[in-house]
Amino acid sequence: MTEIERRRGPARGATSSTVAQAAGVAQSTVSRAFRGDPRVREDTRRLIFETAERLGYHPSWTPPAPAQARPRTRSIGVVASDLTNPFFPALLNPVHDELQLMGYRFVLFAERTDLPTGQEALLSLLNQAIDGVLVTTATLDSHLGAALAGRDLPIVLLNRYIDGMDVDRVTADNHHGGRTAVKHLLDLGHRRIGVVRGPANTSTSRDRHAGVTEGFAEAGVALDERLVREGPFSHQSGYQNARELLRLPDPPTALLCGNDVIAFGAIDAAKSLGLDVPGDVSVLGFDDVPMASWEVFQLTTVRQPLAEMARAAARLLVERIEHEGDIGAGRERLFATSLVQRSTTRRL
Repeated sequence: MTEIERRRGPARGATSSTVAQAAGVAQSTVSRAFRGDPRVREDTRRLIFETAERLGYHPSWTPPAPAQARPRTRSIGVVASDLTNPFFPALLNPVHDELQLMGYRFVLFAERTDLPTGQEALLSLLNQAIDGVLVTTATLDSHLGAALAGRDLPIVLLNRYIDGMDVDRVTADNHHGGRTAVKHLLDLGHRRIGVVRGPANTSTSRDRHAGVTEGFAEAGVALDERLVREGPFSHQSGYQNARELLRLPDPPTALLCGNDVIAFGAIDAAKSLGLDVPGDVSVLGFDDVPMASWEVFQLTTVRQPLAEMARAAARLLVERIEHEGDIGAGRERLFATSLVQRSTTRRL
């Protein structure tokens, strides 16, 4: 593994006053921005947060002791986002169980990426006494990873990664999974295939879509970009984008979805238009969350082994905490993906 240059720790001694001076705003504006005061304009808030990160300033934060002197709390911070999404319980439950087996406490932090101050409020919460952080929500443009790395805390990224960030990470082979999904639909005779992908600022969606694109190219079939839609990994995104695609004059015969939750939304969209799945349109997901196997869905999907990935991430983090001086550059655990064929796809 090629070693990536490690990010330097934050500058010491930064205060709200130095942040205000560097950002060209009043000190009171800095304080209001970190409190989430709605009177602070969004562009000003963003400037303040970026300046604070650059200077290494965090409100009410005392720099951690060196790793060898830092007292252990046997508490792990676990970062997740939309807890109504069935993907996260499938990932978090085995993390909790594995950490408990190793004698660690699970402290859950909800990252609200839908709010302007969601990520910054999370950083303040992470001032709590924890031994390490497991992040499941990292975006490619996120400041979260850099801010956590600057706090000298062991970090593991689960299900996501950030380019150039030298920390342990556990992911599935999303690129291969995308190719597998395309091959399945093409083998069933589908050629007009709609794609409802996840957000482009996540490694998960980027790698899956790269695999989808390569799968079409390998088969010598053109991917019609007019049939590609992008949105959050949510039921609403699946529903709205699928309805749009299925109401086209020449609708797709199959929908390839960025994850299972998008696929659930696509199935609902098809039913709302009086279409049968898979009689009128095939739907394929990605992840194989437990709900995918429910009789009401019986979703054909690409499986990533969520429980195995979660347990591996927990073990990597505890190893990093307990043997930090003996472990070098960030390690990667890559898990294979596989097709699970159920009842939402059929041959044309």
